[in-house]
Amino acid sequence: MEKTKLTEARKSKGFSQSQMAEQLCMDVSNYNRREKGQTKISFPKWEKLSKILEIPIEDIYESEESHIVLFKDNAVGNYLSTNNIYSIPESLLDSQQKYITKLEEEITYLKKILEENKVLLSVTTTYCRLRKIYLNENDRKRHKAD
Repeated sequence: MEKTKLTEARKSKGFSQSQMAEQLCMDVSNYNRREKGQTKISFPKWEKLSKILEIPIEDIYESEESHIVLFKDNAVGNYLSTNNIYSIPESLLDSQQKYITKLEEEITYLKKILEENKVLLSVTTTYCRLRKIYLNENDRKRHKAD
């Protein structure tokens, strides 16, 4: 897949393919194959391209997949940091978004029920207190009558 975002960014910054190839220590034909999508671009090369063009990697990165999530996470262990690229199919993202929407609707419904139950609990609590007062009064009246 042709890397149109990379090509457009390179041109907008006024760089030729020759200048980019020189910055990346490769020949022009090798760089050209990367822009045309004929050769894979490694993540370290994407980072270097980002630095050369002085723009965020997210603005130029393109993959064969329809949706990409970039993470820069600090690894635990012998490495100082790890840069990972995760390809996520669009269909999975759509499915997850539908599930999230369904869960949000359920949360709204449950909040409504919770509020109704709070009102009901308040009314029930008030009723129980009044009943207790009423019964205590009746017991006192009976004891006085006895």
